[in-house]
Amino acid sequence: MNIFQDEIVKLEHGAGGSVMDHIVNSLILSSFSRRRALNGVSLDALDDGASIITDGQEIVASIDGHIVDPIFFPGGDIGRLAISGAVNDVSAMGAEPVAILDSIIVEEGFSTSSLRSILESMDETSVEAGVSIINGDFKVMPRGHLKGITISTCCLGILRGRKPILDSGASPGDKIILTGSIGDHGIALMSTREGIAFDTELKSDVAPIWSTVKAALDVGGVRAMKDPTRGGLSSALNEIAQKSNISIWIDEDKVLIKDEVRAASEMLGLDPYEVTCEGRMVICVSESKAQSVLEAVRKTRYGAEAEIIGEVKQEYPGNVLIRTVVGGTRIIRKPIGEPIPRVC
Repeated sequence: MNIFQDEIVKLEHGAGGSVMDHIVNSLILSSFSRRRALNGVSLDALDDGASIITDGQEIVASIDGHIVDPIFFPGGDIGRLAISGAVNDVSAMGAEPVAILDSIIVEEGFSTSSLRSILESMDETSVEAGVSIINGDFKVMPRGHLKGITISTCCLGILRGRKPILDSGASPGDKIILTGSIGDHGIALMSTREGIAFDTELKSDVAPIWSTVKAALDVGGVRAMKDPTRGGLSSALNEIAQKSNISIWIDEDKVLIKDEVRAASEMLGLDPYEVTCEGRMVICVSESKAQSVLEAVRKTRYGAEAEIIGEVKQEYPGNVLIRTVVGGTRIIRKPIGEPIPRVC
């Protein structure tokens, strides 16, 4: 039995890597006896969300907490992040996002003008995503008991006759599509914290991308999807490979990394493959549909830079391998933890 033996909870336990996997599997899951409702996708799937089935309709739900620092950053803020993150998790399961519930907790003394800006950003992003904010909770913590503000969001989505798209759905022969560049969000935040300036401003990619996902789903052939948030592209690909019991082979020259992101990553000692994205999707699609899906995705607002970056194979199941630009091959491991804290 895999028993959680750490005496205290550490930062890396919530960082989205293999250390978090350990606390989730050995402590959290085992603490809950009822983990499936109405024959839907259960907690045990450890997917982007779960589902319930009622009157023949399958409803997907996902929840996420947001503790980003700074709360305002190039390209977005905690409000846009809170809506986008929840919407994208539901989208990754193939469901159309329809509603948001939120929980906002602020520190005593927090600026009301900042709060107003964040709420306006949440509204603008929900309108863009086509979701309604239908319920919420608001609390204030004593000064010093919380840093600024945290927002948790739950998104509800409808599958509309589709089966849920799960991390475990990839099959040998499938192609891997990435909808845009990697590392933008995490590097934009870290550069802001460290005061690193570039000729071209680094901006977060944070965005609600249901329209991009829908374009892929409408073509058909989508087998698995994952938004590369905590742990970045490395974590997303490894989760699909492990849950589907296949290997994923990536071509390094097909993965888009902006020059400024690459430069900042080198300065900060970070691997862009492990850095959080907040407006991208990894889409695993059947070989016969891959080119059509790619063309459809590229026509959307957040998919113009999409590319087929690799393929699924049977050998070396559970591993992700990258074919480098110099002709070699190396394994991409799931990160131990998130290299940049408080980016989502």
